[in-house]
Amino acid sequence: RLPEQQKASESPLSWLRGVYLPPALHPLNKTFVKGGEWQDIDSTQEKRRAFLQDFCRKYNSRKKLQTHLVHLVSRIYVEDRHKVLYCEVPKAGCSNWKRVLMVLSGLAASANNISHDDVHYGKHLRKLDSYDLKGIYTRLNMYTKFIFVRDPMERLVSAFRDKFEHPNSYYHPVFGKAIIKKYRHNADEEALKTGSGVKFKEFIQYLLDSHRPVGMDIHWEQVSKLCYPCLINYDFIGKFETLEEDANYFLQLVGAPASLKFPKFKDRHSSDERTSTEVVRQYLKELSKEERQLTYDFYYLDYLMFNYTSP
Repeated sequence: RLPEQQKASESPLSWLRGVYLPPALHPLNKTFVKGGEWQDIDSTQEKRRAFLQDFCRKYNSRKKLQTHLVHLVSRIYVEDRHKVLYCEVPKAGCSNWKRVLMVLSGLAASANNISHDDVHYGKHLRKLDSYDLKGIYTRLNMYTKFIFVRDPMERLVSAFRDKFEHPNSYYHPVFGKAIIKKYRHNADEEALKTGSGVKFKEFIQYLLDSHRPVGMDIHWEQVSKLCYPCLINYDFIGKFETLEEDANYFLQLVGAPASLKFPKFKDRHSSDERTSTEVVRQYLKELSKEERQLTYDFYYLDYLMFNYTSP
């Protein structure tokens, strides 16, 4: 307990600066899992968790991340019925995961009938930072925490294609205009006015610029800064590359209704080719060797934490 005088003199939650949550590895509750077909996925899951814990042990011996607890959990969604916490990583199946959470919580009967706008702008789901400190700590300690990640370069290219290669009433005027103005020489008036037509190379120049004309965005922020995997002990680590099987195994782990399966459909731009290794290679060709290296360096921690192979 802090003395009353000290409490009054400090800003709210300032005493939580530097909070450190040890990455202890807890066994998954497999009570609800039926059938032996999940054995390989379970084995992979245990290896991922052990790998991340080992990495964090080594990394944290050199450097402890410091942040407010409330900021630490600002990307985590809460589903109280099945006692799960989901840290949102954009471009790694997050739209469909939010649909699933809405079904689990009783807000919808089926994941297939929930629109993109309802998912992202409906405010149906509650985030962990909306609870008081006791509520935050209780859920962090008692609930099953899960995260889904993706190869960093695939995630980056997917975000660029989604936000800049299609009409967008937010990303073009806010990010596009600023990017074109700073990084395109002799930009024409139309481009400066609309912010449309940003090139991948220009986008990368913005990403790597320590004096960005506009801030970062969650769609290309590092997972290490979105979900703090070395500060929060995630019980389940899914990967976009094995999304369907990982997701359906996780739903069994938490006792979801047998009828609920992870949606297979692509949330938007369904006619576009999915961002694959080959698609990424084509985009990286637009960059210099130095730019490619610096982009990899930018996501270096994400590559290491989740055992992705460097491109």
